Amino acid sequence: MSIHDKEPPGRRLFLRKIGGASGAALAAPALLGGFAASPASAQSVPAGPPRVSGYLSLGPQEAACVEALVNLMCPADSLTPSGVDCGIHVYIDRQLAGAWGRGDQLYRQGPWRPGKPQHGYQSPLTPEEHFKAGLAMLRREAEQRTGKPIDQLDAPRLDALLQDAAAGRMDNDRYALGAWFNDLFYPLFVQACFADPIYGGNRDKAFWRAVGFPGLPAFHGRNVVEYRGRAFPGATKPQSIDDFS
Repeated sequence: MSIHDKEPPGRRLFLRKIGGASGAALAAPALLGGFAASPASAQSVPAGPPRVSGYLSLGPQEAACVEALVNLMCPADSLTPSGVDCGIHVYIDRQLAGAWGRGDQLYRQGPWRPGKPQHGYQSPLTPEEHFKAGLAMLRREAEQRTGKPIDQLDAPRLDALLQDAAAGRMDNDRYALGAWFNDLFYPLFVQACFADPIYGGNRDKAFWRAVGFPGLPAFHGRNVVEYRGRAFPGATKPQSIDDFS
């Protein structure tokens, strides 16, 4: 079973589920909450402007790997364009290059001992370093298993690779790749889908349109009550930060 298609009717149900998902302990700050309005038709969602090619944190091989992963997890279909065309890779790169990626809000003095989940992030690595360490391990595993870099794998082989990583079947004594995928990469992917487009992902508000999220205005609090269980008329034209600039 594919990571990006776990149950019928596929992407629409998946998007509605993760639209309201909260971030993990390493959640980046740019995510805006989901809105549980009725989904709008995605037929009018354009592909958006040309993708951004400049990276602030990821190197060429890292970027190629991330692009392959987000395209696998968000394939182009009737709901949204591909992950790269939606800017998911741009959001991830910007978060890694910013204050969150540097660990500005983390306690960095040690000692670095194994902790319980409620203790939060326990590592001498910054989130950016942690992300790149896991990505490097995933790339090595891919080449050892298939003889090819991640960006040259077809979708079924790459999906199987991610399934193994997410299930912890690639973990070793030095690094838990399962925790890397489930607690770092996947939350960043979800945030990239539903954050305001000003942060690089969710280009042209594609995911907001797919789940019927109307955007920023604060008065939507009363609309949640008024339109509960009914289609919200403004969901086809969500408003972002840029719309109020």
